[in-house]
Amino acid sequence: MGLDIQLETTPSSIYQIENLVKGNFHIAGTAFDNVVAYREGQGPIAFDEPPDLVAFMGATRIELSFVVSPDIGTYEDLKGCSIALDALATGFAFVLYDMMDRAGLSIDDCNLVPVGATPKRWESVRSGEHVGTLTIEPFTSIAIANGFRVLQSSLNTMPNYQGGIFAVNRAWAANNAEKIDSFIKGYLTSLEWTLDPNNYEKAKEILLENMPAIKPGVADAVMQKLLNPATGLTPAGEMDIAGIDAVLGLRSRYAKPSKQLLDHSAYIDLNAYMNIEKFHR
Repeated sequence: MGLDIQLETTPSSIYQIENLVKGNFHIAGTAFDNVVAYREGQGPIAFDEPPDLVAFMGATRIELSFVVSPDIGTYEDLKGCSIALDALATGFAFVLYDMMDRAGLSIDDCNLVPVGATPKRWESVRSGEHVGTLTIEPFTSIAIANGFRVLQSSLNTMPNYQGGIFAVNRAWAANNAEKIDSFIKGYLTSLEWTLDPNNYEKAKEILLENMPAIKPGVADAVMQKLLNPATGLTPAGEMDIAGIDAVLGLRSRYAKPSKQLLDHSAYIDLNAYMNIEKFHR
C-alpha cells in the first residue's frame, strides 16, 4: 500500500501533541517523554480525557547537549540567567533539571522559559535572549561552529535515554493497520539506505538540501552524530528499553502531579513493528 506522506515541522511539542490528539496529524515523530506526559495528565495542556497515545517504533537514542553562551564556563555562572526550554514539564526539560541537580544548581537559581522547538531555542540563544538551551543535531554542531560551547552532554549523565519515537493515537492505529504497516516498511527501508556507508555522500547532500541551516562546513560533524547509534538514528528502528526506563525515572522525580511510573509497557505497542521488522531483516 502506497502512502502520500505530508511532512510538517512543528513549532513546539505542545502544538504537535495537541494536533495529534485532535486528529490533524496521524503520526508524530516526537520524544517518548511526550507520550508519557500526556497519557498521565502531566503535560502543559489538558484534554477532556487522557489521550491514548502509544509509541510504535523507535527513531533516535539521542544526545542532548547543553549549549551555552561563550562567557558561561560553569554551572555556577548560570545563576540568575535565562535558559530556553521547549516546555517546562515535557520533552527534554527533565534531562536539564537532572544535569543541574548533579551540578548542585537548583532550577530556582535560573529563569527557565518555554520557547518551543530546537530551532527557536537555538535562535534565542544565538541572539542573546537566553544564555543556554538543550540542543540536538544539527543545532549542536551549528552552535559550536558559531563560537558557543557545550557545557555538558546528556551522555555524561544519562547514557541510556530514549529520545525520538513514532507515536499515534491507539484508536487511529487500530483502524489504519495497513497505513501503519506501510509507514514502518517505508521508514525501515529508508533508514537502512541512510545507514549504508556507500550512501554517505548522497545522504549528506539530501540533508543539506532539506536543512539549509546546516552549512557544508559542519555537515560531516552532523552526519557523524546522526549515524552514530548512541547519539542519532537507531538501527532498525529499535527502542532502548533501558532508555525508556530512564525517561520514566526522570518523570517520576520531576513531573507534577507526582506519580511513580514503573510499567513501560503501558506506553508502547510494538506488535506492528515486530511483525514488519521480522520480515524486513
